[in-house]
Amino acid sequence: MNKLQQIQALPKGKGIQYLLDEASRIFRNPIAMFDTYYTLIAYTDVVTDDPLWNELISTGTFSMKTQEFFAHECFVEDVANADKLVVIKSDKLKYDRMSANVFNRERIWVAVTVIVGCNTPFEPDDPAAFEAFADTLTSEIQDDEHYIAFGRAYHDDIINKLLNRQIDDPWVYTAHVQILYAGFEDYLYLAVVDVRQNDTFRDRLTHFRDLLVRKYPSFKFAIYSDYIIMMISSKNNIFPFDLIFGTHDNPLAHDNIFVGISSGFENLYELHKYYHEAVTALKEGMKCHSDQRVFLHGGKNKLCTRTSTP
Repeated sequence: MNKLQQIQALPKGKGIQYLLDEASRIFRNPIAMFDTYYTLIAYTDVVTDDPLWNELISTGTFSMKTQEFFAHECFVEDVANADKLVVIKSDKLKYDRMSANVFNRERIWVAVTVIVGCNTPFEPDDPAAFEAFADTLTSEIQDDEHYIAFGRAYHDDIINKLLNRQIDDPWVYTAHVQILYAGFEDYLYLAVVDVRQNDTFRDRLTHFRDLLVRKYPSFKFAIYSDYIIMMISSKNNIFPFDLIFGTHDNPLAHDNIFVGISSGFENLYELHKYYHEAVTALKEGMKCHSDQRVFLHGGKNKLCTRTSTP
């Protein structure tokens, strides 16, 4: 069998470490898997003189200096924009490598697997075989609740960091922010959901967030400053907002739940600006609402039949 056939024949259910060891044997090169925070998950115990491999294995992550190197060499951008796999080459690398993305059941990018061509040079059929290996890892972890929770928590963390302006360098953080773009197209909206009119609203934040995750799995969610944050893409086809969010089977139809929605945007590094738009729309709308619960920034919008002002 060729490498692709060998990868496709690997048995399922034996764990990540087993799959890495078997794939390393097939490719005759070291393989590692790390999460989207660059934290090492598993690796094959192969001795190599590759500096980046040894840094990852010895420290369990990549230093900020290394991450900046990845960014300036465009590795971060290449990986972030790849559907699944990218071949990484550079005069500054001791060895070529291939990197492939691993997804959970909700198609959230949660990990990366990388192979270093230090022992055996890559062959023409290796990219297809390694891409299939990434699919095998995805199948192995996709129903693992740890990776489901990790993907959602990652969205929450990155949204919070963007809102707090802790992430402000596109060079270094492209890969992290790109995960929020995944599955989205065109322009975005930011919605803030206010449940503070309810008693014990802090418990209700998590409760309603979980309801909304189940109702709208294609949205990206976070909890920030006593609001539920929803990132929505124009791709989601949920216009007009007030009619969709106001349906009887929607979690927001419960009493004392209100939503403010920003104008459309594209640049996630300006997320804090659109957060303030959504909060302003929410607060101004709540001052004058009757039975209305969804308020758009700027009042009447061609995508919505209602207004957020009298």
